Amino acid sequence: MADYSKKFQISEEEWAQTPPRVRELLEYLLAENAALKKKIEDLEVKLNKDSSNSNKPPSSDSPFAGSKNDNQVDPPEKKKKKKRKPGGQKGHKGHKQELLEPTYEDHVRTTACVCGYTELEDQGIYYTHQEVELPEIELEIRHYHLHEDFCPNCGRIHKAGAPRGHDTGYAPRFCSLIAEIGGIQGNSRETVQAFCQSILGFHISIGAIQNVIDRVSEAIAPHYECARDKTWESDINHIDETSWKLDGDLNWLWVMGNLSVVFFMIHSGRTKEAFKQLVSGWMGILVSDNYSVYRNWVGGRQKCLAHLIRSAIGLAEHPDAEIARCGRWAKAELIRLIKMAKAPPTKGEWLTFYARLIHLIDIYKDRKDPAGTFVRSLSKEIESLWLFLKENGVDPTNNFAERMIRFGVLWRKRSLGTRSQKGNRWVERLLTLRQTCRLHNKSSFEVMVDAMESYFKEQKPDLDWIKAL
Repeated sequence: MADYSKKFQISEEEWAQTPPRVRELLEYLLAENAALKKKIEDLEVKLNKDSSNSNKPPSSDSPFAGSKNDNQVDPPEKKKKKKRKPGGQKGHKGHKQELLEPTYEDHVRTTACVCGYTELEDQGIYYTHQEVELPEIELEIRHYHLHEDFCPNCGRIHKAGAPRGHDTGYAPRFCSLIAEIGGIQGNSRETVQAFCQSILGFHISIGAIQNVIDRVSEAIAPHYECARDKTWESDINHIDETSWKLDGDLNWLWVMGNLSVVFFMIHSGRTKEAFKQLVSGWMGILVSDNYSVYRNWVGGRQKCLAHLIRSAIGLAEHPDAEIARCGRWAKAELIRLIKMAKAPPTKGEWLTFYARLIHLIDIYKDRKDPAGTFVRSLSKEIESLWLFLKENGVDPTNNFAERMIRFGVLWRKRSLGTRSQKGNRWVERLLTLRQTCRLHNKSSFEVMVDAMESYFKEQKPDLDWIKAL
C-alpha cells in the first residue's frame, strides 16, 4: 500500500485510522487492479504480434491490417525512409527474353531513305525481334473400334479390348496437363474443367478429372519415394511443419529437404513420433526453428536465427522499458551474428561478440518475465546458434524450409485441406515433385508425361535425374 499512499498523500496516521475491513477491501482492489493491468499488458503484447515480431507465419497476418506505423507520426528529427519504386531494384539481376528456335523467319529491310534514295545497301542484321504465338489448339482424338468376333469352331463370342496403355480414355500428355493445372498450379477441379471447355473445347466431368489425378498420383509415387530416400542420404536438411486438415480433422504437413531435393509428409500429429517417421534413420545436421521436438536432436543442429530475431523484435516492442531494452540488445547481437555467414569474423570480433552475448544473458537470465525466458532459451542452446560458422553448407536460418512449405500453406487455404488418405498421398507426392523440379529448373509437366507413359506401359519411370542430385 506504500506506493499508493505516497501517490495520494495518505499519512500513516490516516491509514491507521482506516477500519480494518476497509483496508482489506482496498488491498484486495489494488491487487486485483495490478493483476488486470498485467493482463491488459499481456493482451496488448499478444495483439501486437505478427509474422514480423514473432514465430507466427505470414499466412496468419490479417490482409486488412496495415503497417504498424500507418497511424503514427514520425518525430521531426527522424528521417523517413524512401519508399521503393515498383519493379526491379538496383543490383537486381535481370532476366532477358530468351531467343527460341524459330518456326518462321522473315527479313525486314528499309525500302527508302528519308532523302528519297531507294538503292540502299544491306549492312546485315542488327537485331532480331521475336514474337511468340500459339498454334490453333486441336485435340488429337483417337477412336479404337473394338470388334466382336465369332468362333465358328466352338461358338464363342470374343470382344476385343482397348490396346494396352490406352484403356483409360485419357493419354499421358492430357493426364499430365490436368495434373499440372490442378496440382502444380494449384487450381480447383472446377477451374480445370472450365479450362478444358474454354481452351480445348472439350467437356470433362469432375469425376473424370479426379480419376485422372488419382492415376497421376500413382504414377509419381516412385518419384516421391526416390526423393524421400535421397533426402535421407543428405548430410544437411531443413525441416518445418504447418497445420493441415483431413476432412476437418487437424493433421500436420511436414517438409524435409535441402537445396537439391525435398519431400513432404502429412501426419495426424505434430509429435515426436511424427518427427521420427519423417527423418527415419537419418542422422545429419538439422536446421530448424525452436519447436520442442527438434531441441534434443542427437546430431548437429542449427537453430534458425531469423526466428530468434523476430522474437527479439517482439520483445523490443514490449511496453515494459527493460524488456524492450533486452529485445533491442538481443536483436542487434543476432543480426550481427547472422551477417557473419557472409563475412566471417576475425578472432577479436568473435571474442567481442561472444562477451556481449554472455553479458546480455547474465543480466536478464534471473528475471521472471519474457526477457528472462528469451535469454535462458539462448543460453540453453547456445552452441546451436553458430553451427553455420563451423560446418560448410549450413545456413543460419530455416528460410529454405519455410519457402518450400509456403505452397502447401496456400493449397490449404484454397482447398481447406483434403478429404481422404488418398488425397493426402496426392498432396505429398505432388508437392515433392513440384518443389524438387523447381529447385533444378526442370519441367514438372515433362516429368509427369514420362511418368504417365511408364505407368500405362507398366514400366519404371526415369528416376536417374533424382538419384543424381
